[in-house]
Amino acid sequence: MIKSEVINQSIDYIIEHFDENLSIEDVASHFHFSKFYFCRCFKEVTGESVYEFIKGLKMDQSAVDIKLGRSRQITGIGLDYGYSSSNYSSAFKKHHNVSPVEFRKSINITGMANPFYPKGASRFHSFQDYNHNIKIQEIPDFSVIYERLIGSYVELKEKWFLFLHKYREYIKSDTLFIERFYDDPMITRLNRCICDICITVDKPLDLDNLSIVKGGRFATYRYKGEIQDIFCTIQGIYSVWLPESGYEMDKRYGLNIYREIQKENEYVIMDLCIPVK
Repeated sequence: MIKSEVINQSIDYIIEHFDENLSIEDVASHFHFSKFYFCRCFKEVTGESVYEFIKGLKMDQSAVDIKLGRSRQITGIGLDYGYSSSNYSSAFKKHHNVSPVEFRKSINITGMANPFYPKGASRFHSFQDYNHNIKIQEIPDFSVIYERLIGSYVELKEKWFLFLHKYREYIKSDTLFIERFYDDPMITRLNRCICDICITVDKPLDLDNLSIVKGGRFATYRYKGEIQDIFCTIQGIYSVWLPESGYEMDKRYGLNIYREIQKENEYVIMDLCIPVK
Protein backbone atom coordinates (compact mmCIF):
# COMPACT_ATOMS: atom_id res chain seq x y z
CA MET A 1 0.00 0.00 0.00
CA ILE A 2 1.25 3.49 -0.87
CA LYS A 3 2.12 5.50 2.22
CA SER A 4 -0.39 8.16 3.17
CA GLU A 5 2.39 10.73 2.77
CA VAL A 6 2.57 9.96 -0.98
CA ILE A 7 -1.20 10.38 -1.22
CA ASN A 8 -0.83 13.75 0.53
CA GLN A 9 1.79 14.71 -2.05
CA SER A 10 -0.57 13.64 -4.83
CA ILE A 11 -3.31 15.83 -3.33
CA ASP A 12 -0.88 18.77 -3.36
CA TYR A 13 -0.03 17.99 -6.99
CA ILE A 14 -3.71 17.84 -7.97
CA ILE A 15 -4.48 21.13 -6.22
CA GLU A 16 -1.53 22.80 -7.93
CA HIS A 17 -2.41 21.52 -11.42
CA PHE A 18 -6.15 20.79 -11.45
CA ASP A 19 -6.93 23.74 -13.74
CA GLU A 20 -4.60 22.28 -16.41
CA ASN A 21 -7.03 19.59 -17.63
CA LEU A 22 -5.37 17.12 -15.29
CA SER A 23 -6.24 13.44 -15.80
CA ILE A 24 -6.01 10.54 -13.35
CA GLU A 25 -3.34 9.00 -15.60
CA ASP A 26 -1.31 12.21 -15.31
CA VAL A 27 -1.31 12.04 -11.51
CA ALA A 28 -0.56 8.31 -11.31
CA SER A 29 2.30 8.50 -13.81
CA HIS A 30 3.79 11.54 -12.05
CA PHE A 31 4.22 9.35 -8.95
CA HIS A 32 5.27 6.30 -10.99
CA PHE A 33 2.26 4.11 -10.17
CA SER A 34 -0.24 2.29 -12.32
CA LYS A 35 -3.61 4.00 -12.61
CA PHE A 36 -5.47 1.08 -10.98
CA TYR A 37 -3.12 0.75 -8.01
CA PHE A 38 -2.93 4.50 -7.42
CA CYS A 39 -6.73 4.89 -7.53
CA ARG A 40 -7.21 2.05 -5.06
CA CYS A 41 -4.71 3.53 -2.59
CA PHE A 42 -6.10 7.06 -3.00
CA LYS A 43 -9.60 5.94 -2.06
CA GLU A 44 -8.24 3.86 0.83
CA VAL A 45 -6.59 6.95 2.35
CA THR A 46 -9.06 9.72 1.47
CA GLY A 47 -12.40 7.88 1.32
CA GLU A 48 -13.18 9.07 -2.22
CA SER A 49 -11.97 8.32 -5.72
CA VAL A 50 -9.45 10.47 -7.56
CA TYR A 51 -12.17 11.40 -10.05
CA GLU A 52 -14.56 12.47 -7.27
CA PHE A 53 -11.80 14.47 -5.61
CA ILE A 54 -10.87 16.38 -8.79
CA LYS A 55 -14.51 17.01 -9.69
CA GLY A 56 -15.27 18.22 -6.17
CA LEU A 57 -12.24 20.49 -6.26
CA LYS A 58 -13.46 22.09 -9.48
CA MET A 59 -16.98 22.56 -8.14
CA ASP A 60 -15.71 24.09 -4.90
CA GLN A 61 -13.24 26.41 -6.61
CA SER A 62 -15.85 27.54 -9.12
CA ALA A 63 -18.12 28.42 -6.18
CA VAL A 64 -15.28 30.50 -4.72
CA ASP A 65 -15.03 32.31 -8.08
CA ILE A 66 -18.77 33.03 -8.00
CA LYS A 67 -18.47 34.28 -4.42
CA LEU A 68 -15.57 36.63 -5.14
CA GLY A 69 -16.27 37.60 -8.75
CA ARG A 70 -19.73 39.06 -8.35
CA SER A 71 -19.66 40.85 -11.71
CA ARG A 72 -18.49 37.81 -13.67
CA GLN A 73 -20.97 35.84 -15.74
CA ILE A 74 -21.65 32.39 -14.32
CA THR A 75 -21.42 30.79 -17.77
CA GLY A 76 -17.88 32.15 -18.09
CA ILE A 77 -16.88 30.69 -14.75
CA GLY A 78 -18.26 27.30 -15.81
CA LEU A 79 -16.25 27.45 -19.04
CA ASP A 80 -13.08 28.07 -16.99
CA TYR A 81 -13.57 24.62 -15.47
CA GLY A 82 -14.42 22.83 -18.71
CA TYR A 83 -18.23 22.89 -18.51
CA SER A 84 -20.81 24.09 -21.01
CA SER A 85 -23.53 26.38 -19.63
CA SER A 86 -26.15 23.65 -19.10
CA ASN A 87 -23.70 21.01 -17.89
CA TYR A 88 -22.14 23.38 -15.37
CA SER A 89 -25.46 24.34 -13.80
CA SER A 90 -26.54 20.71 -13.36
CA ALA A 91 -23.12 19.58 -12.07
CA PHE A 92 -22.98 22.51 -9.63
CA LYS A 93 -26.47 21.80 -8.30
CA LYS A 94 -25.72 18.10 -7.91
CA HIS A 95 -22.61 18.89 -5.86
CA HIS A 96 -23.82 21.89 -3.82
CA ASN A 97 -27.59 21.17 -3.72
CA VAL A 98 -28.24 24.64 -5.12
CA SER A 99 -27.90 26.17 -8.59
CA PRO A 100 -25.07 28.64 -9.34
CA VAL A 101 -27.59 31.48 -9.64
CA GLU A 102 -29.21 30.61 -6.30
CA PHE A 103 -25.80 30.27 -4.69
CA ARG A 104 -24.80 33.75 -5.82
CA LYS A 105 -28.05 35.21 -4.45
CA SER A 106 -27.45 33.51 -1.09
CA ILE A 107 -24.07 35.17 -0.47
CA ASN A 108 -24.33 37.43 2.55
CA ILE A 109 -21.95 40.37 2.83
CA THR A 110 -23.24 41.71 6.17
CA GLY A 111 -22.72 38.76 8.53
CA MET A 112 -23.18 35.06 9.10
CA ALA A 113 -24.03 32.33 11.54
CA ASN A 114 -20.93 30.53 12.70
CA PRO A 115 -21.21 26.86 11.61
CA PHE A 116 -18.75 25.80 14.31
CA TYR A 117 -20.69 27.56 17.08
CA PRO A 118 -24.33 27.29 15.92
CA LYS A 119 -25.73 29.52 18.65
CA GLY A 120 -23.50 32.40 17.67
CA ALA A 121 -23.73 34.91 14.84
CA SER A 122 -21.28 37.53 13.66
CA ARG A 123 -21.60 40.75 11.73
CA PHE A 124 -18.88 41.62 9.26
CA HIS A 125 -16.91 44.85 9.52
CA SER A 126 -16.84 47.49 6.80
CA PHE A 127 -14.34 47.43 3.95
CA GLN A 128 -12.52 50.35 5.55
CA ASP A 129 -12.18 48.52 8.88
CA TYR A 130 -10.67 45.44 7.23
CA ASN A 131 -8.50 47.50 4.90
CA HIS A 132 -7.03 49.44 7.82
CA ASN A 133 -5.70 46.20 9.32
CA ILE A 134 -4.49 44.49 6.15
CA LYS A 135 -0.97 44.66 4.74
CA ILE A 136 0.24 43.20 1.45
CA GLN A 137 3.36 41.24 2.32
CA GLU A 138 5.88 38.84 0.84
CA ILE A 139 5.99 35.87 3.22
CA PRO A 140 9.06 33.59 3.12
CA ASP A 141 9.06 29.82 2.70
CA PHE A 142 8.95 27.75 5.89
CA SER A 143 10.36 24.27 6.51
CA VAL A 144 7.83 22.42 8.65
CA ILE A 145 6.72 19.21 10.28
CA TYR A 146 3.07 18.76 9.40
CA GLU A 147 0.05 16.52 9.73
CA ARG A 148 -2.96 16.71 7.43
CA LEU A 149 -6.58 16.85 8.45
CA ILE A 150 -9.21 15.82 5.89
CA GLY A 151 -12.49 16.49 7.62
CA SER A 152 -14.23 19.19 9.61
CA TYR A 153 -12.17 22.13 10.83
CA VAL A 154 -14.00 21.65 14.14
CA GLU A 155 -11.48 18.86 14.76
CA LEU A 156 -8.50 21.22 14.53
CA LYS A 157 -8.39 22.16 18.22
CA GLU A 158 -8.05 18.56 19.43
CA LYS A 159 -5.68 17.67 16.59
CA TRP A 160 -3.42 20.58 17.54
CA PHE A 161 -3.17 19.33 21.15
CA LEU A 162 -2.17 15.84 19.99
CA PHE A 163 0.23 17.18 17.37
CA LEU A 164 2.05 19.52 19.76
CA HIS A 165 2.40 16.77 22.36
CA LYS A 166 3.74 14.33 19.75
CA TYR A 167 6.39 16.76 18.46
CA ARG A 168 7.10 18.67 21.67
CA GLU A 169 10.84 17.92 21.48
CA TYR A 170 11.09 20.00 18.28
CA ILE A 171 9.36 23.09 19.69
CA LYS A 172 11.64 26.02 20.55
CA SER A 173 11.08 29.60 21.61
CA ASP A 174 11.05 30.80 17.98
CA THR A 175 8.93 27.94 16.57
CA LEU A 176 5.93 29.13 14.56
CA PHE A 177 2.59 27.32 14.62
CA ILE A 178 1.00 27.47 11.17
CA GLU A 179 -2.23 26.25 9.57
CA ARG A 180 -2.11 25.73 5.82
CA PHE A 181 -5.74 25.63 4.66
CA TYR A 182 -7.13 24.80 1.25
CA ASP A 183 -10.90 25.13 1.55
CA ASP A 184 -13.71 27.49 2.45
CA PRO A 185 -15.95 25.55 4.89
CA MET A 186 -18.90 27.65 3.76
CA ILE A 187 -18.47 25.98 0.36
CA THR A 188 -16.60 22.71 0.78
CA ARG A 189 -18.44 19.95 2.59
CA LEU A 190 -17.30 19.89 6.18
CA ASN A 191 -16.17 16.26 6.03
CA ARG A 192 -13.72 16.89 3.17
CA CYS A 193 -12.01 20.15 4.14
CA ILE A 194 -8.22 19.96 3.97
CA CYS A 195 -5.93 21.67 6.48
CA ASP A 196 -2.31 21.04 7.44
CA ILE A 197 -1.14 21.90 10.94
CA CYS A 198 2.55 22.71 11.01
CA ILE A 199 5.45 23.69 13.22
CA THR A 200 8.54 25.28 11.75
CA VAL A 201 11.93 23.56 11.97
CA ASP A 202 15.36 24.98 11.17
CA LYS A 203 17.36 21.87 10.28
CA PRO A 204 16.92 18.62 8.29
CA LEU A 205 15.16 15.87 10.22
CA ASP A 206 14.68 12.17 9.62
CA LEU A 207 10.88 12.34 9.40
CA ASP A 208 8.49 11.43 6.60
CA ASN A 209 6.08 14.26 7.24
CA LEU A 210 8.32 17.19 6.37
CA SER A 211 7.20 19.83 3.91
CA ILE A 212 7.91 23.30 2.60
CA VAL A 213 5.15 25.83 3.18
CA LYS A 214 5.72 28.06 0.19
CA GLY A 215 5.46 31.74 0.81
CA GLY A 216 4.71 34.48 -1.67
CA ARG A 217 2.41 37.47 -1.83
CA PHE A 218 -0.32 37.56 0.80
CA ALA A 219 -2.89 39.98 2.15
CA THR A 220 -2.20 39.70 5.88
CA TYR A 221 -4.70 40.63 8.59
CA ARG A 222 -3.44 40.77 12.17
CA TYR A 223 -6.19 39.13 14.25
CA LYS A 224 -6.47 39.56 18.03
CA GLY A 225 -9.36 37.78 19.70
CA GLU A 226 -11.01 34.54 20.69
CA ILE A 227 -10.46 31.34 18.72
CA GLN A 228 -14.19 30.93 18.11
CA ASP A 229 -14.29 34.19 16.09
CA ILE A 230 -11.41 33.41 13.72
CA PHE A 231 -13.60 31.71 11.14
CA CYS A 232 -16.08 34.59 10.84
CA THR A 233 -13.24 37.09 10.60
CA ILE A 234 -11.77 35.20 7.65
CA GLN A 235 -15.19 35.05 6.02
CA GLY A 236 -15.58 38.80 6.43
CA ILE A 237 -12.25 39.41 4.72
CA TYR A 238 -13.26 37.15 1.82
CA SER A 239 -16.81 38.49 1.54
CA VAL A 240 -16.28 42.22 2.15
CA TRP A 241 -12.64 43.20 1.69
CA LEU A 242 -11.37 41.03 -1.16
CA PRO A 243 -14.07 41.78 -3.79
CA GLU A 244 -13.59 45.54 -3.31
CA SER A 245 -9.83 45.57 -2.76
CA GLY A 246 -8.66 45.49 -6.36
CA TYR A 247 -6.67 42.34 -5.61
CA GLU A 248 -7.39 38.92 -7.07
CA MET A 249 -7.08 35.83 -4.93
CA ASP A 250 -4.31 33.53 -6.13
CA LYS A 251 -5.25 29.85 -6.27
CA ARG A 252 -2.82 28.80 -3.58
CA TYR A 253 -3.46 27.81 0.00
CA GLY A 254 -4.09 30.33 2.74
CA LEU A 255 -2.08 30.51 5.95
CA ASN A 256 -2.89 31.17 9.59
CA ILE A 257 0.32 32.02 11.45
CA TYR A 258 -0.01 32.09 15.25
CA ARG A 259 1.96 34.79 17.04
CA GLU A 260 0.63 34.33 20.58
CA ILE A 261 -1.66 31.73 22.18
CA GLN A 262 -3.32 32.07 25.59
CA LYS A 263 -4.75 28.61 26.23
CA GLU A 264 -6.55 29.47 29.44
CA ASN A 265 -8.98 31.89 27.78
CA GLU A 266 -8.59 30.69 24.16
CA TYR A 267 -7.27 34.08 23.05
CA VAL A 268 -4.85 34.34 20.12
CA ILE A 269 -2.87 36.84 18.13
CA MET A 270 -2.31 35.58 14.62
CA ASP A 271 -1.83 36.59 11.00
CA LEU A 272 -4.63 35.54 8.66
CA CYS A 273 -2.96 35.35 5.25
CA ILE A 274 -4.87 35.26 1.94
CA PRO A 275 -2.83 34.61 -1.23
CA VAL A 276 -3.21 37.43 -3.76
CA LYS A 277 -1.78 38.40 -7.10
